Amino acid sequence: MTHYFHDIDPIALHLPGFSLFGTHYQPAIHWYGVMYLLAFLAAWWLGARRVRAGRLPGVDAQSYGDLMFYAMLGVVLGGRIWYMLTYVSPSWIIHDPGAIVRVWDGGMSFHGGLLGVLTACWWWSRKHRLHFFDTMDFIAPLVPPGLFFGRLGNFINGELWGKLSDASWAVIFPKGIISGPYQNLDAEQLRALAHQGALDAWARHPSQLYEAALEGLTMFIVLFTFSATPRKRYAVSGWFALLYGSFRFLVEFVRVPDEQLGYLAFGWLTMGQVQSIPLVVMGLVLLWMSRKAPVLEPVQPARQG
Repeated sequence: MTHYFHDIDPIALHLPGFSLFGTHYQPAIHWYGVMYLLAFLAAWWLGARRVRAGRLPGVDAQSYGDLMFYAMLGVVLGGRIWYMLTYVSPSWIIHDPGAIVRVWDGGMSFHGGLLGVLTACWWWSRKHRLHFFDTMDFIAPLVPPGLFFGRLGNFINGELWGKLSDASWAVIFPKGIISGPYQNLDAEQLRALAHQGALDAWARHPSQLYEAALEGLTMFIVLFTFSATPRKRYAVSGWFALLYGSFRFLVEFVRVPDEQLGYLAFGWLTMGQVQSIPLVVMGLVLLWMSRKAPVLEPVQPARQG
């Protein structure tokens, strides 16, 4: 069996180079950045439809725009900072501080992005005198499309791959060849060997696509359908936390842990699982709290003259 050889250029578009102060720059548009743009556009469009339907009473288009801007800022800042603090050796702070802004190289933490969004939504909710969880229940169904596109970006980058597998859908990631006589070969040589079936032993679970399907597509269908009609406060957020925490915990069993961390305990527990357990607990607590919580009824916006 010959497995699919991952051979995707992470750069979507090479831009004209230029020189500045004696240094040559070669700008480019990376697929990872394109995926983030698609994620933001999808969330903005889906949320705008619900704002027009009065699902966030008292909020107009301008206020909604502010909410999305702050939330997006929270995703990028929180996701990158948390990743650099929890998944990367702290030596970067001294030796390579510029790494904090190189998001196009990959390396974003969902859990950090979530903390960033929570902070942004708390600040925005307080400013607009809305209950924090009314805002979060509104935001929660808009997040899975972003997770979907983000995991596609991980796949395109050939990062965060899974464990070795002989499944027919397993993928040979060049960066995943970490030992033996093939690890220092160039892409063309590896491609030729892959077509001959010589690299099948290095085929891996495409865990990025598993996460795209579960955290992205499945969660979107469940949450957007569930929230199509008004629900009790905390319920939508509760299901979001429970589903994401559960899906991420399960996928970690077939995903290779970050090299610099490895397994934290028991020979299988990863940092991703450790950070997902609180989400599962939080989801259960929020669903329990929702039993006696009020329902936020939509208020149709007044029609203009």
